[in-house]
Amino acid sequence: MPMAKLRNIIKTLSIFFFLIAATAPSLSSATSATDTFVFGGCSQQKFSPASAYESNLNSLLTSLVNSATYSSYNNFTIMGSSSSDTARGLFQCRGDLSMPDCATCVARAVSQVGPLCPFTCGGALQLAGCYIKYDNISFLGQEDKTVVLKKCGSSEGYNTDGISRRDAVLTELVNGGGYFRAGGSGDVQGMGQCVGDLTVSECQDCLGTAIGRLKNDCGTAVFGDMFLAKCYARYSTDGAQHYAKSHNYKTNYGGERTFAIIIGLLAAVVLLIIFLLFLRGVCSRGGK
Repeated sequence: MPMAKLRNIIKTLSIFFFLIAATAPSLSSATSATDTFVFGGCSQQKFSPASAYESNLNSLLTSLVNSATYSSYNNFTIMGSSSSDTARGLFQCRGDLSMPDCATCVARAVSQVGPLCPFTCGGALQLAGCYIKYDNISFLGQEDKTVVLKKCGSSEGYNTDGISRRDAVLTELVNGGGYFRAGGSGDVQGMGQCVGDLTVSECQDCLGTAIGRLKNDCGTAVFGDMFLAKCYARYSTDGAQHYAKSHNYKTNYGGERTFAIIIGLLAAVVLLIIFLLFLRGVCSRGGK
């Protein structure tokens, strides 16, 4: 095969591959959904660098990241020689995340909480897709309905139909059961979740409190978030808060992985075709 023809084939395949790759969605846009910062907090107590607690805390955080590859919730206690050196912590992923997405979110949360809370014994970080918390003070298995974050959107004015559908969605969350609950009615979406160290009855009590406060405090707002220390509830009307539509996260991540596999296969096929064409050209010249 003439080299000019071979170069034209290679050029055509390269253009085709470039066009396919150019249609790929941005990885940063796909990952940003679960990475969105919601809130963070740190304790007042500090630990010394290279101390026993720092070593135990590092072990704890490593355990959280490793465990998130196969579980959406877990807690650990790394015992120290004294109570003040004992590191306790947990992670909680949003209930609709796949395991790979959960692991990615927890790893990002762990990487961010250190700079947020340098040398503090306790820290907590809530991203849109996951939550982590650690401390040297016992908090595991304890119900806590302290308001950590309340956020209400702008008021859309009194609308009987809209408020009725919002209240119906929130009532559905209260009656839903389970640690993760999601539902919707038309353009109104709702979501609620408890931290996994609560009992079923404690979870129900916590979500009932969060949803009750959400209705009262946010009134006719287009969206509302109510994060208590051990649970949260949130609602949104269409377009008010993008994170309210939880299925978007899974679709983006799943599509990104599938597209990456397709691109990899296409690249392999293109390289194989180029190699075979090259061998054909060499063999043709050798047979003359």
